[in-house]
Amino acid sequence: MRIAILSTFYPLRGGIAQYGGALYNALEAEGHQVKAFTFSRQYPDFLFPGKSQYVTESDSTDVIESEELLDSINPLSYISTANAIKKFAPDVLITQFWMSFFGPSCGTVAKLVGQQCKVISILHNVIAHEGRFFDKPFTKYFLNQHHGFVTMSSAVEKDLRKYTTTLPSLERPHPLYDHFGEIEDKVATRKKLGIATNKKTLLFFGFIREYKGLDLLIKAFDLLDDSYQLVIAGEVYGSFDEYQALIDENQNKENIFIFNQYIADQEVGQYFSVADVCVLPYRSATQSGVTAVALHYEVPLIATDVGGLKELVVSGQTGEIVSKADVDLLHQTLLHFFNNDLNVYHEHIRALKKDMSWSSFAKYLTEFINSIN
Repeated sequence: MRIAILSTFYPLRGGIAQYGGALYNALEAEGHQVKAFTFSRQYPDFLFPGKSQYVTESDSTDVIESEELLDSINPLSYISTANAIKKFAPDVLITQFWMSFFGPSCGTVAKLVGQQCKVISILHNVIAHEGRFFDKPFTKYFLNQHHGFVTMSSAVEKDLRKYTTTLPSLERPHPLYDHFGEIEDKVATRKKLGIATNKKTLLFFGFIREYKGLDLLIKAFDLLDDSYQLVIAGEVYGSFDEYQALIDENQNKENIFIFNQYIADQEVGQYFSVADVCVLPYRSATQSGVTAVALHYEVPLIATDVGGLKELVVSGQTGEIVSKADVDLLHQTLLHFFNNDLNVYHEHIRALKKDMSWSSFAKYLTEFINSIN
């Protein structure tokens, strides 16, 4: 099968680019002819909340050869990108959707290419975590240009059905990332990061945004004793000041370690290798790529009962679910987790990993594509 993928790819950084790269490699490994198309400009600089949209020389990123064509705010590039994809003559175009801002650009490319081949989209989100006035019309426009969809949780599937009840979809969980390297020695890596080797270690990982509830975790950590430590690893979108204020007044502030920076691929493994548990105190969610990384490293998760998180975070098996985003409930769940036998969580995670490979996902995806008329 000839497959075109329109997504963020190298040299762009972030979870969507990582997903696109892993999907590209998995489909190519299955014997398909795959070609990647990406953005010449993803965001105007003034709209991007982080420090950089691009990988740096120090990043050990999976380099995917792609054509950098699509400018998100230049309609002429929508046409030229569609023409380049048509020239490749794919049997299917796969897009990714994670933010309504890209509805006009990616949606128009899908519309133009869809006159020639099947077009499906992998939906990371349908309804935005942080709403904007243009979300509904941009999302509706984008979805209307596709012949089918892949969702990675029942929450996203439910949101999709608010826009269309007839188009087919495949629901499969987020495959586990396996390109960040092997698990490192816990004690040695804790020493390397300058944290205690003998404390129960909580990890908050990934881009820091308001809906992810880091403030709730810092407050819950204030209720724990000195046998715990908290590692915060990820780049803040916006200002870190409110979190720093909570840390400064925290009775356990000496046990909070902050790595407020973009975490390069080759550095990801060390943060999960030191963790006893990864905490997702989200106020809202669909699914999270962080769960896929944590499960790859066999790190249990504690997550709030939002979106599709509990589809992979199963209480007593792969982690624990907190019924809502609440400081006291999160605190009690942390205590409950560490009172259990952690080996039980690890055994369940190892069993789950077998069905969540990228190879398995690629097979389900191609079967779905072939089923679309």
